[in-house]
Amino acid sequence: MKLSQGAPGAKILAFGGYQPADIVTNDDLAGRIDTNDEWIQTRVGIKERRVAGPHESEIDLATQAGGKALAASGLSSADIDLVIVATCTLEAQIPNASARVAHRLGIDAPGAFDVNAACAGFCYALSAAADAVRSGSATNVLVVGSEKLSQWVDWNDRATAVIFADGAGAAVVGPSDTPRIGPVVWGSAGDKSDVISVENRQSFLHQEGQTVFRWATTALHPVARLACERAGVDPAELSAFVPHQANLRIIEAIARKLGAENAVIARDIVLAGNTSAASIPLALSRLIERGEVQSGGLALLLGFGAGLTYAGQVIEIP
Repeated sequence: MKLSQGAPGAKILAFGGYQPADIVTNDDLAGRIDTNDEWIQTRVGIKERRVAGPHESEIDLATQAGGKALAASGLSSADIDLVIVATCTLEAQIPNASARVAHRLGIDAPGAFDVNAACAGFCYALSAAADAVRSGSATNVLVVGSEKLSQWVDWNDRATAVIFADGAGAAVVGPSDTPRIGPVVWGSAGDKSDVISVENRQSFLHQEGQTVFRWATTALHPVARLACERAGVDPAELSAFVPHQANLRIIEAIARKLGAENAVIARDIVLAGNTSAASIPLALSRLIERGEVQSGGLALLLGFGAGLTYAGQVIEIP
């Protein structure tokens, strides 16, 4: 990236992802609600999604993904001094997820905090991690996005049951001689905060799909372009575009307007569903595992969701 050479930087050392074992297909849902495979694929692009079991929590998912990222980074638990978990689906806010994940992974006495920016949460957490490393507040940071949306979804509601799923993705951030995580472009549209909401613990997730679709397909490509501009990168230089996996039609609309003609476009939603804060690291970890992107290439990450919040940054692929 054409950032300030010689300035202290941060980079991603590795990614890791985890999905629960149970697969729910469109045909499975069609046996329960008024829908079918063709309708779901046409509307949101999903063929199947993963759902955690009743005794599998966001902490379990986060620990699995975090452990994979840590192992792939070549670091040990003793090398991590900050853990950040992005999640919006905890059953209870106290205690936080990050301290529990750190303890399970054998990370001793790190800084630990959670971020709730919904589907933009991983990008927010990644920016906080990079800033902590650059400032010297942390040396190596474990960043995890983990969600168990299945416990907040009414499985008899066609508007949400076909979309949301469970999973976790993680990254390890460490120091670099030059910046390899670009400046974040973030913001919010609080005037639309009620279009994705959960009223209380006795309620289910509510989403006004058409409003979200219009906002995402009109307001976000300028954010994506600005993230490239601040990193000194032309969209044509991108090796990958990894947006939040909200809806396949949204992903493809933003990609067209961005003009990243040489980039691999993450379409993990087809087999993973919408996993909120987990979707970006989970999608990128799978692109790396399949060899569809190469180390050293540039990827644009773009998160957006409830709040309405959004954030994007360019990273160098580990």
